[in-house]
Amino acid sequence: MGQFMVTIYFPEDIDENFDSLIPEHRDYIDLLMTKGIINTYSLASDRSQLWICFNAKNEKEIGKYINNFPIKDYITYEIFPLLFHNSSQILFPSISLN
Repeated sequence: MGQFMVTIYFPEDIDENFDSLIPEHRDYIDLLMTKGIINTYSLASDRSQLWICFNAKNEKEIGKYINNFPIKDYITYEIFPLLFHNSSQILFPSISLN
């Protein structure tokens, strides 16, 4: 397994159909995060780009996930293989009160 950073680009003009797909898209992203396929998911404040860190075998596998995005018809993307991706969440796991 490798790690990949994906930069997703949104068009300047977004229609109402795009907005209606966001809840379904977020559900799919949450599923991939629960499965450990997505590590991080960040949206630029101007909503022009999105950055996602994936765990995957290769770029082809990432393409399959992206092709299942409900918003796939509205985006373009680039995939960047990573040497590593550090996160403070890895260093400091959440505490369970149980």
